[in-house]
Amino acid sequence: MKPRPEPVDPTRLHELAHAVIREAKFPMLATVDPEGQPRVRPVSPVRVDEDFTIYVANLAVYQKTREIAANPKVELAYLSPGHDQVRITGPATIETDPAVIAVIWEKNPLLRQYLGTPENPQFVLYRIDPAQVRFMREWALEYFVVE
Repeated sequence: MKPRPEPVDPTRLHELAHAVIREAKFPMLATVDPEGQPRVRPVSPVRVDEDFTIYVANLAVYQKTREIAANPKVELAYLSPGHDQVRITGPATIETDPAVIAVIWEKNPLLRQYLGTPENPQFVLYRIDPAQVRFMREWALEYFVVE
């Protein structure tokens, strides 16, 4: 028998999607390696904007750095404790705006603790610009595009 999740009010999609992001905290980031093999790993975003732009701090030596350089198309998948999902698809680019970096740096003590300064050559800040945001209630098997 197919689950019967609570109906989705389309006027609340933006709010529902942000609630999933807040609850899930650690999305899975999908990239593709040089052989075309998808790679998925949990990440800890350092900022989420109202328009679903997501910022993820990274180290230059990580495999995902090379994967994103070769193919910037990524997807973040959030799963809340109640099984609602949000999927954000879009390109990942390195954020270079000093003002954006400064705000993120100041709000994230772990970055300062582990990397010292934003000038650390190992520090990479990715900005994932949402080309598509989709929401799914529990196991309804129906995605709604969030406008």
